[in-house]
Amino acid sequence: MNPLFARFLRSVYRKEPISGFILILGATDALIGGFGGKSSLLSIGLFIALLGIIMRWRQSSKKTPVKPSKPARYLLPPSSSREPLPLLVNNSKRQK
Repeated sequence: MNPLFARFLRSVYRKEPISGFILILGATDALIGGFGGKSSLLSIGLFIALLGIIMRWRQSSKKTPVKPSKPARYLLPPSSSREPLPLLVNNSKRQK
């Protein structure tokens, strides 16, 4: 295998593994179908490769940071002004 081709495949796969796998799978099917004279495998391979390209494009467009519109809301107040809750005691120890 050509070292440049191996480096290209590694770079495609490392950026987005799922879409890279689908893209490489589709390109391989298209190459096998094209050289083997199987038009159905060629068309399926082209469709799968196109699907991988679309997935990669959508994943790269979603990487824009989303700014939170509301500030963080805390569930408990920072300091409690109420008395602490009483300790729970097991009833079997009380009866002894």
